[in-house]
Amino acid sequence: MFSQMNPTLRGFLVIAAIALVIIFLNLYVALASLFLIAQIAFFLAIAFFIYLLWRERRSDIETWPTRAKVAFYGGALLIVVALGIFFVRRPAGFEAIAFLFTLGLAGFAMWRTWRDQHTYG
Repeated sequence: MFSQMNPTLRGFLVIAAIALVIIFLNLYVALASLFLIAQIAFFLAIAFFIYLLWRERRSDIETWPTRAKVAFYGGALLIVVALGIFFVRRPAGFEAIAFLFTLGLAGFAMWRTWRDQHTYG
C-alpha cells in the first residue's frame, strides 16, 4: 500500500514521521547541532568554490592594472564578509535589504571589472 501511494503524500508522511521522532525523543538539541554544522559546511563550500574559481583565473587577474585588481578583490572580500555576517546575525527587515544591496553592488563591481578587463577594442 505504501509503494502505491502518491509520491508527494508519501514524502510528506516521511517528513511527518521524522518530525514525530524528533518530538517524542527530545532530539531538539541534536537537530539544532546538525543545523549549525550544515550552515558551517555550506559556508565553507561556498568559500571553497570561490577559491577554486580564483585559483583557475589568478594568472589572468595578475596581468590587470592595480586599480582593477583592488576593485575585483575588494568586491570578493565584501561578499565574503557580508555572507559571514549573514550566517552569524541572520538579518531581517532593513538589514536584510542592506545585505542584498551589498551583495548586488559588490557582484556588479566584480562583473564590471571583469568585463572591462576582457573588452578588446
